[in-house]
Amino acid sequence: MLNCVVVDDEALAREVLEGYLSRFDFTGTVHPFGNAREALLYLENHEADVLFLDIEMPGMNGIDFLKSLPRPPITVFTTAYRDYAFEGFELGVIDFLLKPISYPRFIQAIEKIRDFLALKEQNANLEDGPAETRPESIFVKSGLQRIKLNFDDVIYIQGLKDYAIIYTTTSKIVIKGSIKAMHEIFPQSQFMRVHKSFIAAVSRISRIERNRLIIDGSQIPIGRNYKEEVEKALFDRRQ
Repeated sequence: MLNCVVVDDEALAREVLEGYLSRFDFTGTVHPFGNAREALLYLENHEADVLFLDIEMPGMNGIDFLKSLPRPPITVFTTAYRDYAFEGFELGVIDFLLKPISYPRFIQAIEKIRDFLALKEQNANLEDGPAETRPESIFVKSGLQRIKLNFDDVIYIQGLKDYAIIYTTTSKIVIKGSIKAMHEIFPQSQFMRVHKSFIAAVSRISRIERNRLIIDGSQIPIGRNYKEEVEKALFDRRQ
């Protein structure tokens, strides 16, 4: 059962999210708060699994609130302002819901949360493969199994708190470890750090659209501090 916290200064927005969450049998008690300070007091003394967080609120806004949490729950931003989407990735949020939030779109966010929790339960860890198999592959330890992961199958990697999610052509794998550690493990001849929270397989990048990459149909943000390097590297590699 997931313990959920909803923080939004609009009563109607809180009611909508509470109503959506009540339709799932795996959600426990929902704790709604009208401002960040009340929610902060609650989280100082209680554990939460999922946080649905508005951004534009009087007093402490959602971004400052999230930054103040030493160990934030899995977080979904809920806001009427599209411009905050990429800042959300900087803070490791798992999804970004634009108001008014439709139920089908809310279901997608719940599925992301459940996928992440299920993969995290596998307690996967990376282990270096034998020297002769690198740089073509690396071994993933999941439970008692050691599975060979080919670098050519990896599309991109997303950092999320203390974990990294490896997206491949056929699956997703959650690894305990930072995105920085993944950048050191995966060969830089094939993979590029494009954002504080993302590493992309260069060969799978199809185009750049302003501040994002299109890679196998997915949109990956380009961080401000990485944009010049990314554009230069892609241009040089494709000469």
